[in-house]
Amino acid sequence: MESTNFIMRFLNWLMTFDRKALILAASAIGAGLAMIAGIGPGVGQGYAAGKGAEAVGVNPKSSKQTTMVMLLGAAVAETSGILALVVALILLFGNPLVNLEGAAIVIAASAIGAGFSMIAGIGPGIGQGYAAGKGTEAVGRRPKYQPGIVRAMFLGQAVAQTTGIYALIISLVLMFANPLLRLL
Repeated sequence: MESTNFIMRFLNWLMTFDRKALILAASAIGAGLAMIAGIGPGVGQGYAAGKGAEAVGVNPKSSKQTTMVMLLGAAVAETSGILALVVALILLFGNPLVNLEGAAIVIAASAIGAGFSMIAGIGPGIGQGYAAGKGTEAVGRRPKYQPGIVRAMFLGQAVAQTTGIYALIISLVLMFANPLLRLL
């Protein structure tokens, strides 16, 4: 009961702010939350780079091929971070929510939700980096199989990216086609 009272007091306090200021503040929070997704690509790319260094150490003759696979795989692992950056930039510079009609609290929550949904990009970033690391490791051991290894790595990375794409879709829906406003 006390927690419900606190929440209601908090929401009432929020509504004392200017409508546009509330939505912009929530958009700033959403943009910051979206960038948490960068953790995944950072971990994934670090893993790929570590496996690349390890592979070159084991088989220095495969250095060129190993490095190429590592760079390609790490670039793909960055995609979920790029998607999160796009959402954050939309919230900061092209925010479609600011001039929407409807309850300010729903619009503000949508901005925060758009950012939160991009946190799902952590998984693809780590998964794609893991695939890149294993692909790099395999090319380091058996450079003559590079085409097949890279093909398998890219297919695995493409499948791993689906969660990041789902998150992007939810963010875009919340920002541009918010179905919640029709329920008001």
